[in-house]
Amino acid sequence: MIDLNRVSKVFDGKRRATALENVELHIPRGEVVSIVGPSGSGKSTLLNLIGGLDRPSSGEIRIEGENLAQLSDDGLTRVRRDKIGFIFQFFNLLPTLNCLENVALPLHLRNWPRKKIEDRANELLDLVQLGHRVEHLPEELSGGERQRVAIARALSVYPPILLADEPTGNLDSRTGEEILRLIQDLHARLGSTVLIVTHDMGVAAQCARTIRLRDGRIEGDNRR
Repeated sequence: MIDLNRVSKVFDGKRRATALENVELHIPRGEVVSIVGPSGSGKSTLLNLIGGLDRPSSGEIRIEGENLAQLSDDGLTRVRRDKIGFIFQFFNLLPTLNCLENVALPLHLRNWPRKKIEDRANELLDLVQLGHRVEHLPEELSGGERQRVAIARALSVYPPILLADEPTGNLDSRTGEEILRLIQDLHARLGSTVLIVTHDMGVAAQCARTIRLRDGRIEGDNRR
């Protein structure tokens, strides 16, 4: 499903910084994986590379057999659009759009008919238990509700891969637990491969596999 072969990422600025170095990784279809490590260990960089938001300095990343390094910018956009859903710590909802419009936004990029888009967005908001909030703006929602909207948006095309960068990091502990249970429930229903970057070892402990990064290298890889 997801394969990394000797992947490195180097940032060249005033000082050269190696974020990832010769990472080898295979993640099968349908697995739920947490990625942990201290700040600066390369967690978010790894997620961005897998998600096609950035390109590696060297090495090969394959998503369902497709080599991301060989794709044009348009090709990477297609992979992100069709195969990957993103959940971010700070939600990244558009403040001027209501819940339905935020969830529907990625579907407009697929040029679906308006009725089909509205039906799918309503279906997803029902799935995350926000069917009663379709017309609310983000500022009218709690943090947990905003994250639920972000999850619904990430699932808009039922992507085979779901990437979550600190999805509970901006929430209180009780709401964070609710969001994690929701992600697990959606995984059970949809069978997506899920990668969660987290500082919370409680979150990591609830994933079937935990990858530990340190100084841009994989320090540990444990399955439960």
